[in-house]
Amino acid sequence: MTESHARPPASAPRSRPDDRWAILVIFAVPLAITIWGATYYFASPGLRVRSVLHPLLRASGPVGLGLGILAFALFLFLWIYPLRKILPGLAWTGSVGAWLRLHILAGIAVPPLAAVHAGWRFNGLIGLGYLSMFLVALSGAVGRYLYVRIPRRRNGLELSKDEIGNERRSLLTEIAAASGEDPLLVERELAVEPAAASGGRGPLATLGRLLADDWARRRRLGALRRHWSTPPPAGPGLDRPTVRRLAGLARRELTLAQQIEALEATRQVFALWHVVHRPFAILAFIAVLIHVVVAIVVVGIHPFGGP
Repeated sequence: MTESHARPPASAPRSRPDDRWAILVIFAVPLAITIWGATYYFASPGLRVRSVLHPLLRASGPVGLGLGILAFALFLFLWIYPLRKILPGLAWTGSVGAWLRLHILAGIAVPPLAAVHAGWRFNGLIGLGYLSMFLVALSGAVGRYLYVRIPRRRNGLELSKDEIGNERRSLLTEIAAASGEDPLLVERELAVEPAAASGGRGPLATLGRLLADDWARRRRLGALRRHWSTPPPAGPGLDRPTVRRLAGLARRELTLAQQIEALEATRQVFALWHVVHRPFAILAFIAVLIHVVVAIVVVGIHPFGGP
């Protein structure tokens, strides 16, 4: 096979979208409203109804109802992601990975929005619904953590062991070429002692191992950054852009190395996570749906106006 027909190297680290600003906005809006209406939210129910903020911040008021509708819309949006995974006809809407990202952001947004909508009081059915919703969001964070620790392509499909091996070799070659160091030396520098094997241990032990691997990888990356930045003869003395590029490549290589070590254990915990996550999600859906129906039919709260 000629070089022009060779498959392009998979060594370029796959950059993930930075969701920090989106998460900041998600929490900033409910937090700002809570701080602004703190005198109302921390007051007793009897004092709340006499507050000048009550018409605005109550569950049926413009702010409370608006946040409630937004939280409910996002909650319904969460159920599109499972459909995207099982319906090939929805492939045109985007990759599974992109949908997962939106699914996670929506899941993060729902609890704080619902909390402000409820006035930070969780009594009766809405309390059960909120607890279920919170547990779903918490388990979702764990699920995301496990999901990214299974090596995948950009479209969300798992990489085979051969593909992982090819990518690791390409990464090592590229790091050696960019740093000017011997490939064998680079391989030794990137070696991290794995955490104790988790075969036969429970899910919590597996999560502990993954967290320990994450910490070890961070420490190794820090040491490599310092080494590559050190002037000769102690180090290659590379410039900052090169060090940043090498750090991205090294992070990918270290991640793949640790993922392959704990792959089977991670898969088992991820499968168990699905068993736990779904009942909470269904319970939250039922509780929220009943709450919305009761609010509309019995209490008389309507999406476009108070009672």
